[in-house]
Amino acid sequence: MAEEKANILVVGSGAIGAFYAGKLVQSGAKVDLLCRSDYETIKSKGVLVKSIWGDFHYTPRKTIPFDKPDPGEYDYVILCTKVLPGVNVPSMIRPFVSKETSIVLIQNGIEIEPPIAKAFPDNEILSGLAFVCCERKAPGEIYHTDYGRLVIGLYPRGYSSSATQLVELFRSSGVPAEVTEDVKTARWAKLVWNAPFNPISVLCKCTTDKMVSNATIESVVRAVMKEVVTLARLDGSPLSFSIIESHIKDTKVMKPYKTSMLLDYEAGRPMEIEAILGNAVRKAEEFGIEVPHLKTLYGVLSIVEQCR
Repeated sequence: MAEEKANILVVGSGAIGAFYAGKLVQSGAKVDLLCRSDYETIKSKGVLVKSIWGDFHYTPRKTIPFDKPDPGEYDYVILCTKVLPGVNVPSMIRPFVSKETSIVLIQNGIEIEPPIAKAFPDNEILSGLAFVCCERKAPGEIYHTDYGRLVIGLYPRGYSSSATQLVELFRSSGVPAEVTEDVKTARWAKLVWNAPFNPISVLCKCTTDKMVSNATIESVVRAVMKEVVTLARLDGSPLSFSIIESHIKDTKVMKPYKTSMLLDYEAGRPMEIEAILGNAVRKAEEFGIEVPHLKTLYGVLSIVEQCR
């Protein structure tokens, strides 16, 4: 497969999907976009990305509505949708997956790969983490305000030439991307940040800078992070507790940012409570350890979701 001729389907036209699809278009890949609410706008006007790396506009090769799949042959099917209960992802992407397709998950949370791996046992599963601040401001309009790094690797671990080729495509368009041979640990490392900051941002209705400038909130953030690192180590991912200081330091210097969970809450969209918190709490139950801070956030956010 020649990198510049890669056929790619990006599933999801929200902030993450539309932004990285655009970078792949810039790399020379042939990119189709599977859309839900933004279908009409993107089909007629394309996508405008206002980015700290330079603004750009692009039009996908094909814009496909979720409810009318147009099957095709793809080297990569990249999932950039929210991880939510009740969404049958395998049935959504099955028309686009052939024997040679690599399925890529650029999504939040832990333990999100097993359902896809079970549904497509003969396909390579790549897992990816996006460290990026971007927001969908309007249909077909994305604001990229900070960061943008991608980490991609074979699930559950190991080397993949397809992961390397995809990373090289992203790099050619200016995205800081890297391959990992232990994506499971990388996913836990991102959860160390997501588990406290996403739910607390909803409960406090505030941006990241407000959370790390309040001593009480910062102490809760640290306690949640410690629980996640402990879980990761029990799960065979040897994270160092020093990652806590690293995440706190990085958050203090990043631009004020509304987390994806707060943006979903404000927009009335379902929040990724299960992927980010519920799966971690269930892991703790599996290991027989107490994670009181994670359990509290999980319980409170669940009630917040139910009472909206």
